Amino acid sequence: MEFSAIVLLAIGLSFDSFAVSVSSGLIKKEIQFFQAVRIALILAIFQGGFPLIGWFLGSKVKELIEPWDYWIAFLLLTVLGAKMVYEAFQSKEEREFNPLHLQTMVGMAVATSIDALIVGVSFAIYNLNLSVTVITIGSVTFVASMLGILLGKKAVGVLGNRMEILGGLILFIIGLKILLEHVIA
Repeated sequence: MEFSAIVLLAIGLSFDSFAVSVSSGLIKKEIQFFQAVRIALILAIFQGGFPLIGWFLGSKVKELIEPWDYWIAFLLLTVLGAKMVYEAFQSKEEREFNPLHLQTMVGMAVATSIDALIVGVSFAIYNLNLSVTVITIGSVTFVASMLGILLGKKAVGVLGNRMEILGGLILFIIGLKILLEHVIA
């Protein structure tokens, strides 16, 4: 696989992480630079690591997860999105959804990286430099996530402070997109 194809693959895999990062910026406009780095780093590690895991586990994992991967991603993103929408109607003191909490970050990272796991299974078929591929996927995801958080933070100032609803809907739409791509195809 040529490096340009690996970069395109990395860009494609990073779209969901970008959208989740926009949601994070929408809900937490006070995210500081190093907090954004932490979110982006966790998303990048999962996005880069899941193909590696998929490569190691090969076709056995594909057979077990592939029939359900889109349902898992859909359910995780729907639950996270519903929680964001629910908490948008609560007072600031009652809100629990926080993209800065490690548990939330890991949930977002897993939900957006399931497709990368399946892609990794296909890597076993190709003769490619696995370390370059994993580093490229992680790096592209990191940059996309940082840009997404920045974009989300800027949108909050322009659109008001009830952007949690939009952020939750974005997560649901990502999950629905993943589900429909597999159910309709």
